[in-house]
Amino acid sequence: MDPTRAFTKNVKRVVFKVGTAVVTRDDGRLAVGRLGAIFEQLEKLNSRGFEVILVTSGAVGAGRQRLKYRRLVNSSFADLQKPQHELCGKACAAVGQNGLMALYDTLFSQLDVTSSQLLVTDNDFKNADFRVQLSQTVNSLLALRSIPIFNENDAISTRRAPYEDSSGIFWDNDSLAALLATELDADLLVLLSDVEGLYTGPPTDPRSKLVHTYIKEKHEALITFGDKSRMGRGGMDAKVKAAVTAAYGGTPVVIASGFAANNIIKVLNGERIGTLFHKDAHLWVPLTEVGAHELAISARQCSRQLQTLSSEDRRKILLDVADALEKNENFILAENEADVDSAREAGYDESLVSRLALKPGKANRLILEKTSCPLGVLLIIFESRPDALVQIASLAIRSGNGLLLKGGKEAKRSNAILYKVIISAIPDTVGKGLIGLLTSREEIPDLLKLDDVIDLVIPRGSNKLVSQIKNSTKIPVLGHSDGICHVYVDKMANMEKAKQIVRDAKLDYPAACNAMETLLVHQDLTTNGGLRDLVSELENEGVTLHGGPRASSLLNILEAKTFHHEYSTRACAIEIVDDVNAAIDHIHKHGRHVEDSEVAEHFLRIVDRILRGNGQIVDGDNGVNYTHNNLALHS
Repeated sequence: MDPTRAFTKNVKRVVFKVGTAVVTRDDGRLAVGRLGAIFEQLEKLNSRGFEVILVTSGAVGAGRQRLKYRRLVNSSFADLQKPQHELCGKACAAVGQNGLMALYDTLFSQLDVTSSQLLVTDNDFKNADFRVQLSQTVNSLLALRSIPIFNENDAISTRRAPYEDSSGIFWDNDSLAALLATELDADLLVLLSDVEGLYTGPPTDPRSKLVHTYIKEKHEALITFGDKSRMGRGGMDAKVKAAVTAAYGGTPVVIASGFAANNIIKVLNGERIGTLFHKDAHLWVPLTEVGAHELAISARQCSRQLQTLSSEDRRKILLDVADALEKNENFILAENEADVDSAREAGYDESLVSRLALKPGKANRLILEKTSCPLGVLLIIFESRPDALVQIASLAIRSGNGLLLKGGKEAKRSNAILYKVIISAIPDTVGKGLIGLLTSREEIPDLLKLDDVIDLVIPRGSNKLVSQIKNSTKIPVLGHSDGICHVYVDKMANMEKAKQIVRDAKLDYPAACNAMETLLVHQDLTTNGGLRDLVSELENEGVTLHGGPRASSLLNILEAKTFHHEYSTRACAIEIVDDVNAAIDHIHKHGRHVEDSEVAEHFLRIVDRILRGNGQIVDGDNGVNYTHNNLALHS
């Protein structure tokens, strides 16, 4: 049990709310299979003595689906040629509520559970007598092990825009669930959604992180919300507002996925599922505490600052660390001695205690050398490009590694002949078995189990391929992310060279993973014609430009939905930045790689993985001389 969910041991009365996205399928029909799985979990809780209350959405959507069909079958061909008016929402609610409850009653009856329906409006709760009667009715139903099912009675609601009109006591089924949880003294409210919980940003953004415990003081200003629910009135924004209201009213809330198997049972078992809202959460997780993600981000940012320092500066830091350790030796040994005493009192094995103890003194005449050694056997899975086979095999041979190769089926003949030629040159003293070529994808699952033989897996291809491999093996996997490559053109750049580099970076091979996907331009180039020259260079070659906030406004082009997108076609994003440091920040935030431009050693030290040296890199860059930090070649 997760420590923050320990309170679930004392939970008895639970309100569950199922949203429209959970109740319905993408086509608007009721998700019978998903609802059946949820109701099976509710039946288990009911039989274990939990008091289960259900709040449901989906009536309007279900009714709209049925009425659309009915209007279609009752229409003549001439009727269908006329403009189709939107169906009355209240009529949809009336029809949908009937069908929804019929399905719910059938599902619960199959599980030998009695259910009951209660339709309410916000006006009802303005009556104190109603509130008392509601509580008495629900208590009577729960005593008989009947599950009350609540829904807002949209068919007779006097509000024309229920979600926008927040002046009432509740204005959607999320806030209705929160109101009922506090009104009926529930021990827990569970809001079931179509996502795992609350994220720091839109769940589709790979940079968004799941928030396990919501702390209002910490997360209120941090969270950004995406679009509203697929078919319902609200979205995650509405759920968070309802959850905060209920939690600070005394009822803990968990927002979790209604799609995942057994999520309801897991929540009640105290597992860390979804996002928890609790009025005491700030006492469990201090506001100043730095989480694992924040620690990792901080380490990356500081490492980049360290990279800007010279070797001598880094050496000085190391010497300062050594001086600090020697200066504080007595304090360090005192704390270590306390750890040793605690370990002995806890009964740890003496060999562990011995390793735990620090001993004074320094290592003298210890010589450290940097060397390299082969990894062993590599399994490399790649797609489409047969030239990759030659490159991979060459690197494996030169580095002393055995190799298993699996290429794309579309290049099977090319791969076969290249493999045959390569192994023919391997001497018998080594053996032709140094490199193996797999021809069937059915062999991959078996190979991924061979963690005693294969030392590293390198999948080269789509993100989907990399994810599948990572989830299917215990062998270390050297994966990769999207190839969001950037070109930055500085205000001091030679514009003729810059245009040539930009054109080649995008057009030589647009489908390649190292093709330019984002062009960053110094703001001064917007006033001296440099930006317009670069834009014209690309547009003349048929490149579609998607602008960032600044570029789209200035150039009157479509705004890019995201900078984290690999176009792989004659299209790219373009944005204007203040200076080289702003370009560096943009690349670190949105990219993985960068192609060059003449912006000094500062840029070279800070940006990850930049190309250095002289020579032709791809077919179209004849005449471009890459001169940053020439490196000697070793045979």
